[in-house]
Amino acid sequence: MPKPLIIDLDGVLRRWDPAIIDTAEAGNGLPAGALAGAAFGDRRRLRAAITGAITDQQWRAAIADELAERYGPAGRRSVRDWSRSAGEVAAEVLALVRQQRLVRPVALLSNATDRLPADLARLGLDRELDAVFSSWQLGLAKPDPAVFIAVSARLGSAAGDCLLVDDAAENVRAAIEVGMLGHHFRTVAGLAAFLATQP
Repeated sequence: MPKPLIIDLDGVLRRWDPAIIDTAEAGNGLPAGALAGAAFGDRRRLRAAITGAITDQQWRAAIADELAERYGPAGRRSVRDWSRSAGEVAAEVLALVRQQRLVRPVALLSNATDRLPADLARLGLDRELDAVFSSWQLGLAKPDPAVFIAVSARLGSAAGDCLLVDDAAENVRAAIEVGMLGHHFRTVAGLAAFLATQP
């Protein structure tokens, strides 16, 4: 029986152009790194957003509040401008996903906020996967080994019978520790070669 493929979203199936944040900052007169620092620098707040303790809207509102304290209304506008994008699909990886779905189930596993379903719909990816799992629904985030065990069980498989593709080495290591066959994504060619060896 073909092994289910569990694939990451950001950095694998979806790309984020750094210019999105850069433009939101520069266009509103913020110094370089201010928006990114507010959005991703507070690890506790980010974790709360991706594990469902707070909503995406609450997370972005907190970021806007922080930036408004420093930069006034321009801080809020920068968050608004950054939030408009849903990123872009990595077309070459999507082509591999479509090929794999002919022979095995393909599931998405993402550390994401509750905005994930809307983003997938905007990108057309909601029709390209057999299952979607996200940290905000599970209440757990990669690289917690429990995430991989929970997802494999929901797919009706043992962890050792699943393939995992992620661009974060620590996530791949955690998946391997629970028995999954992991691939650290760096290039499309490397991913294609990995998948070609899997029954």
